[in-house]
Amino acid sequence: MRLINADEVNSALDDRALVEELREMFRGGCDVPLRHHHNILNPGAADATLLLMPAWQSGEQIGIKLVTVFPDNGRVGLASILGQYLLLDGKTGRPQALIDGVQLTLRRTACASALAADFLARPDASNLVMVGAGALAPHLIRAHAAVRPIRTVMIWNHNSEKAQALAAELKIDGVEISASTELEAAVGAADIVSCATLSPDPLIMGAWLPAGCHLDLVGAFRPDMRECDDTAVTRARIYVDNREGAMVEGGDIAIPLASGVITADDVRGDLFDLTRGLVQGRGDNQNGDITLFKSVGTALEDLAAAQLVMRNL
Repeated sequence: MRLINADEVNSALDDRALVEELREMFRGGCDVPLRHHHNILNPGAADATLLLMPAWQSGEQIGIKLVTVFPDNGRVGLASILGQYLLLDGKTGRPQALIDGVQLTLRRTACASALAADFLARPDASNLVMVGAGALAPHLIRAHAAVRPIRTVMIWNHNSEKAQALAAELKIDGVEISASTELEAAVGAADIVSCATLSPDPLIMGAWLPAGCHLDLVGAFRPDMRECDDTAVTRARIYVDNREGAMVEGGDIAIPLASGVITADDVRGDLFDLTRGLVQGRGDNQNGDITLFKSVGTALEDLAAAQLVMRNL
């Protein structure tokens, strides 16, 4: 069995190639049971989460991801999200690789958002606002820049020093990257707003969103978290990565569904529908529409990314 570390995962994955790998996997499909999602009490600190995510293509490969989320890990110098990905032979069950699950998750999550943006963001979208400055933020910025002509990036974080540090560190050819302390003003001028936070309360107000904006919601993975308010979901055309997960696991959709602000019919489609042409994304005559994509992740994405890693290594 091969052990594949984070640096190897990172070097094996190109954003545009991974977007296309995900497109093909969503289009073709695989077996994906609903993931196990367990709350774990953590005395003296914020509650933790255990996630178990299997997926397989019969006769080919089986993948299982084990992830823990400990929000207070920063106090002891650890990342809040830790995990590993086990890839097995689909004919014998023989272990093939143990892959760094954190890096695999970061890359596939960012590229799933980029895949959605390829359907939902305006073709000329050039101004990106990144809300959050954690581990996922630089990958989301690069992935969106791989599918849209991004020229300016504004980074906002509740800790402005982290936003400034990321803006100074991140370099992308042809892209001007800076930090902002004025979230409302930044969102008001954005073509794409990408959010990757653990916020329990809305950060993005729907009244701020300009015509033609695409809102990419990646954080708020629990039903008691949310990154946007009710106005945002009522103003936007809503899409998700997968209906089963996004409508019950992520608060951005689950909360307004439960309160009756929106109904299940307001979710126009998921990445399966978009990649298969079953629903339309942003049409040529819809440049003024606001679109919203809610991601909670699916094990299909992990399997696609792991297979691409193995082929490229």
